[in-house]
This record gives sequence, structure tokens and C-alpha cells, in this order.
Amino acid sequence: MQDADFCTFANSELNMKQKSTIGIIGCGWLGLPLAKALIEAGHTVHGSSTTKDKLAVLALEGIRPFLVAITAEGIKGQLQSCLLNCKVLILNIPPGLRKDPSKEYVKQMQQVLPYIENSSVEHLLFISSTSVYENGAQLPIITEDSPFSTEITAQKLVATEALFQNNLSFKTTILRLSGLLGPNRHPATYLSGRTHLKNPEAPVNLIHRADVIGIIKTILSEGLWDTHFNASYPSHPTKKAFYTQACEKLNLPLPQFDEHSKSTGKRIASEKLIQHLKYAFQHPI
Repeated sequence: MQDADFCTFANSELNMKQKSTIGIIGCGWLGLPLAKALIEAGHTVHGSSTTKDKLAVLALEGIRPFLVAITAEGIKGQLQSCLLNCKVLILNIPPGLRKDPSKEYVKQMQQVLPYIENSSVEHLLFISSTSVYENGAQLPIITEDSPFSTEITAQKLVATEALFQNNLSFKTTILRLSGLLGPNRHPATYLSGRTHLKNPEAPVNLIHRADVIGIIKTILSEGLWDTHFNASYPSHPTKKAFYTQACEKLNLPLPQFDEHSKSTGKRIASEKLIQHLKYAFQHPI
């Protein structure tokens, strides 16, 4: 979709200002508080978990819980029931490609398609990642139209995005998130005390969970479908400055950086999101 047509299309779409039933596949660290926020806004939320014990937790929060496991071989559990009466589906399945690049993520997501096509779902929000974009020695500014990385993990994500966005049975918006931080989750804990870290001058691309939830609520309320957005806090300190300061604040051992190697990286721009959603970030990184 061309940006020139974007506003007209968005205004013509049925938006989510009226209350409706929303499905969230993946009620974990992001999905659970998102579900709670949508319930507080008056929506009915169907949520999935891969763990039977988690269903009671979802139910206590007012979420209608369903046991769903999605694999490359097929679907186990109650996906059809989870999608029943849902007009909007938020697909929030972490690909896990960093830990296991050989994972068949595209096949995994292909298993979901027939269920969506045969359901009441009209709009899909697919949670993706800004890792789809190429790093560079010139530390490029990345927009939604920037080149994708040729790395296999990035290409799997790109192929999965296309799988949903090219489907004519429903309208899809892609939300590409930078690194997440929030309660009980700060990336400084992963780098604390490490030595010889590369890319000290690379820009940091992060976003707070609360801002992600605010952005998703805005996409739903404004009916912004059939497009894609980058979501990253607009400030991009260097990797060395950010993680050193964060570890000092958290009283963690400081990381040590290799100052002699040339830094590569990218700076994720969120201007399209800010412009179309009129969104003001609330939580500095």
C-alpha cells in the first residue's frame, strides 16, 4: 500500500473504537499485560498459552483461556475455539530464531493460516522484529522501506510477514518491534560483566513494553490495517553509553567494550508510526 492512500484507507476501515472480541495467540510477557489492557478498555479477549497451568492465571485476569501449541507439524489444542467470534487476532509468537536459527518458523506459521481463513477474523496484527533489517558500517537510519537483511533468520521473518500480508482473507498490519524492556526484563543483565564486546558506537534500538501496548491499542482503535510500522523509542544512545549507564544504575558489573573494532549497526526510525498513529512515547529507555 502506498502512503498516499494510507489515510483514506484507514478512515474507510471499520475501527476498534466499538467493543469487540480480540484473540491473542501468545499470552506471555507481552501478551498477558496487553490482554489485561484490552479488557480494561472494554473488549472481550481470548488468549492462548502452551502451558495448561497458565490457563488458570489467564482466567483470573478475565481472559478466556485456551490451550494452543503451534508447531511446524501442526496445531495442538483449541485454536479453532480460541478464534471463535474474534474479529481481530494478535499473533504474538516469538520466533526463537536467535537461539535456534534452524527452527522452521515459516512452516510453523503456515499451520495457523487455514484456521484464520475459516474463522471470523477480519484483521490480523502480526508482531515481528526490526531484526529483519540490514546492519551497516555507516549506521544507517532504517525506515519501513529499508533493505532487509540477507541473514537466514531475517529472511524467515520476512517470509512469514508476507505469508499473512499477502493473504486476501483478512487485512494484516505488521508491527516490527525493537528490543523489549520493562518489568523484570532489562537487556543490561545480559551484557553485565562481559568483556571484548563489539560495536561500542552502534545505536541502541529499544522500546518499553508499556509503549508497545499503547501502540497496539492505538492501531486497533484507529483501524490502521494493511500496512507496517517500526516501533522503537526515538532516542538512540550508543551501545557503550547506554549499557554502561544502565549497569551502573542497576548496580551490576560494568561491561567492557572493544574500542579498536569499527562499529556496525542501524538506527530504527519510528517516524511513520508517530505520524500515522499520532503516538507520543511515554517511557524512555
